[in-house]
Amino acid sequence: MAAIDCGTNSIRLLVADLPDPSAGPQAPLVDLARRMEIVRLGQGVDRTGRLAPEAIERTRVALAGYAAEIDKLGVDRVRMCATSASRDASNAADFRAMVEQTLGVAPEVVSGDEEARLSFTGAVRGLPADAEPPYLVVDIGGGSTEFVVGTRDGGVQAAISVDIGCVRMTERHLHGDPPTADEVAAAQADIAAAVDRALAAVPGREAATLVGLAGSVTTVVAIAQDLQEYDPERIHHARVPYERVAGVTADLLGRTAAQRLAIPVMHPGRADVIGAGALVLKVIMERAGMSSVVASEHDILDGIAWSQQPTHG
Repeated sequence: MAAIDCGTNSIRLLVADLPDPSAGPQAPLVDLARRMEIVRLGQGVDRTGRLAPEAIERTRVALAGYAAEIDKLGVDRVRMCATSASRDASNAADFRAMVEQTLGVAPEVVSGDEEARLSFTGAVRGLPADAEPPYLVVDIGGGSTEFVVGTRDGGVQAAISVDIGCVRMTERHLHGDPPTADEVAAAQADIAAAVDRALAAVPGREAATLVGLAGSVTTVVAIAQDLQEYDPERIHHARVPYERVAGVTADLLGRTAAQRLAIPVMHPGRADVIGAGALVLKVIMERAGMSSVVASEHDILDGIAWSQQPTHG
């Protein structure tokens, strides 16, 4: 089967074989392909309320490549979920028509609640034994961040999606290169208010383990580990203390975009928004009282894949 996650910043593909249901709840997916392209679908959406034509075109080009890969691998089922940007845009119908034409299936614009559940399912399968439940899973995207609390056995207890993401916060606040102290303070205040609202809705402060998902988190963790190249196996389930996250965040916000681009693990399409993404993670750790974060390379994409298992509840 194929899973596609189209977010505000990136579009990603996972082609995998699902394990036989008899293999038990911890049996992993068998990955055949994982791909990621940064298309910035949400470019300007916070300001205009519309998807930019050039952003839709960038997404179409990436999707055409994925469609070819799906065809080549002989996929049985395809599920594409589109998130924050395509949920909010006034011209979302143009986007849907493009996807149907390019991929042959309609995108599902999932609710924030469904997005949270899919992320949680993807993230908590296979967590190491030292990651104690309950978990607070945070999926820091381009336009929104999902907060989900639950356990592996009991599933999701509570979830909420709030409109803070690395693209949205950069476009709204961080205009300088590097951003000024006032811009950072304004972004931090905006993020803190949203995080406090989220933590009033879900019992995140009572969770034992913070699990962080998506490119902002995995990039911060890669930098914290001083990796010389992006290595998913080293990043997956790495635990990073708050002090290190705070240090990396301050360093990123103090650099120009060109200086951030020079960091060995930095994806070129992330350099301009990573400061905001790191700031969201840092503020979540502060407001939730978390001393460390466990990174997961498995997230909503894996959750979309698992959702296609016939016996999956």
